[in-house]
Amino acid sequence: MSRLDAAELATPIADSTPATVDGLAVARLYGQPLFELPQDLYIPPDALEVFLEAFEGPLDLLLYMIRRQNFNILDIPMAQVTRQYLDYVEQIRQHNLELAAEYLLMAAMLIEIKSRMLLPRPPAAEGQEAEDPRAELVRRLLEYERMKLAAQQIETLPQAGRDFWRVQVVVEKSARLLLPEVSVDELRAAWAEVLKRARLNAHHTISREQISVREVMSHVLRRLQDRRFLEFQDLFEPARGLAYAVVSFIALLELAREGLVQMTQAEAYAPLYVRLAYTPS
Repeated sequence: MSRLDAAELATPIADSTPATVDGLAVARLYGQPLFELPQDLYIPPDALEVFLEAFEGPLDLLLYMIRRQNFNILDIPMAQVTRQYLDYVEQIRQHNLELAAEYLLMAAMLIEIKSRMLLPRPPAAEGQEAEDPRAELVRRLLEYERMKLAAQQIETLPQAGRDFWRVQVVVEKSARLLLPEVSVDELRAAWAEVLKRARLNAHHTISREQISVREVMSHVLRRLQDRRFLEFQDLFEPARGLAYAVVSFIALLELAREGLVQMTQAEAYAPLYVRLAYTPS
């Protein structure tokens, strides 16, 4: 072994192991264990605050104490309950004075009931029991418990916005009667029926008659003035012959084209009706 190797063995290697090996790390900083808190670490007072169990109010706290210890609510041990209640009020008074003020009225009521139970009770009337100083408190506790249980049952029911969403549908609220449209085939069939009836009333007298489409249009409008509907076949006069029926049909088509009349029917394959397309003045 050389002289250099002997010197290296004589000199101990620096130990890189942390001073605290078996100790527990109090925290981790950037993934590395921290075995003691830094001297300049600032901890705000609220960070070490002890959060007590939240209650809805004095009655809720009092009911919780009674039910947790299986006390008979009709025979409350006032001394024990009052002491526990005051201890709780003292704890919340140190942290939140405004919250403690809500519980002080109930504390005064408990102390009063406790004092009244220590005093001799006045004699009751004959046939009646002496009034229990705890009666009013018991009544309020039972009423509050019923309301609390009812609220819990309502909470389990499905609620809109939490368990389901309402579906909104826009519905057209129109009272206007929508009648089915008349097809060309139905109009052709009605016209064929008119022609059939006109041929049955044919005359053998040969004469020349001047028939004006405009005059027939005016005649149809006058007939519809005082009627809401008029059957399609009633607009024709078969007794005047086929020529007049043709002119009447042309006049009716012209009125429909100009938007003066409308042809409708109540349902499919029902008789055709003609009505004015405007309200007469």
